[in-house]
Amino acid sequence: MIPEIRIEDFNYPLPDSRIAKYPLPQRDASKLLFMHGGKIEDHVFSEIPTLLDKDSLMVFNETRVVPARLHFQRETGAHIEIFCLEPVEPSEYNLSFAASATCRWKCVIGNSKRWKSDILHLYNPLGAADVERMNLRAALVKREGETGIVDFSWDDGAPFSRVLEVCGTIPIPPYLNRESEAIDSERYQTLYARIRGSVAAPTAGLHFTDKELNAIIDRGILIEKVCLHVGAGTFLPVKSEFVSDHPMHREPFTVSLGLLKEILHGGRKVTAVGTTSVRTLESLYYAGVKCIENGAPSDIEQWEPYARKYSQPVEESLGALVKYLEDNSLDELTLGTRIIILPGFKWRLTDRLVTNFHQPESTLLLLVSSFTGGQWRPIYDHALANGYRFLSYGDSSLLERKDIC
Repeated sequence: MIPEIRIEDFNYPLPDSRIAKYPLPQRDASKLLFMHGGKIEDHVFSEIPTLLDKDSLMVFNETRVVPARLHFQRETGAHIEIFCLEPVEPSEYNLSFAASATCRWKCVIGNSKRWKSDILHLYNPLGAADVERMNLRAALVKREGETGIVDFSWDDGAPFSRVLEVCGTIPIPPYLNRESEAIDSERYQTLYARIRGSVAAPTAGLHFTDKELNAIIDRGILIEKVCLHVGAGTFLPVKSEFVSDHPMHREPFTVSLGLLKEILHGGRKVTAVGTTSVRTLESLYYAGVKCIENGAPSDIEQWEPYARKYSQPVEESLGALVKYLEDNSLDELTLGTRIIILPGFKWRLTDRLVTNFHQPESTLLLLVSSFTGGQWRPIYDHALANGYRFLSYGDSSLLERKDIC
């Protein structure tokens, strides 16, 4: 049954002065709130290796943010902002990034009412030679509400990934109320980011340096990677009175056969770095159930976890995924998820969570509430009272799961 939850019950006062507009000079100098056994402790993020269980498993999201925000200008002088969301043709990220002349993307279009059917040229007020050489153009194929399908073409012969690097800017969150700056190219990216495709960073990972990662390994903790490409839906507030009316957007994810086997047979407690890693891990159970019932896994829809009771043990579900991959000679599982995690969600794979402090009335705050057994408010009250910085460039927390069902 879909939970009836009013989003106003997940509001809290967040002064603009508490939103971190820029990262700290050192990634691991952030504060770290540690909640375990019902207690809250204050730490510095550099201490996190000592707070983790020895011989546990830590899962990171290795997606890489692409400079997906492009500014164009019409012949009339009107400025049109195009924010690339996901590839349409070619539909695979790697193939689209490798395209050398044209590609088609689903985009958010700013000032779209001013764009009719003309071809747009990239806005290049400084006359940068490499931008001029690429001569990036955009043609509107179809409008879809707030989004649209856009054809891109260019002359340089460079791959589209290079075109974005030269012509685009990093799409920092709108609540920072500033334009992207040079510092964002480095700091709005995790150190281990590898696979291009996100339009927002998995921000829990922004705090890690090589020092912490090496100390975690030295502690006997196994590090594994997943990839979930974060979509622009992560910026969308819940505008409806009830959460049941809020749509979640599909995000593609990839998990290796090795990780599935490790979770299935390793017996280690799992710490997820970020809500994107959580959503990937918890989606695996439902993918496995589909495999058992339908012979193959498929995308996880938004309300699937609440549609009925599931009797399959986690071991049986993950075992079905492992068998499916092995039977089909596959090294990894690639699917999409729209899963929404709310109070009442039955947790199956994640024991601890590293995450930042999220916006009021957001789906991410609902996830934190679910994970902590409804104890989000004491956590946030403590953070507000003790000088923690909030949102993407803000401070961090390490939370222990508390089941109430």
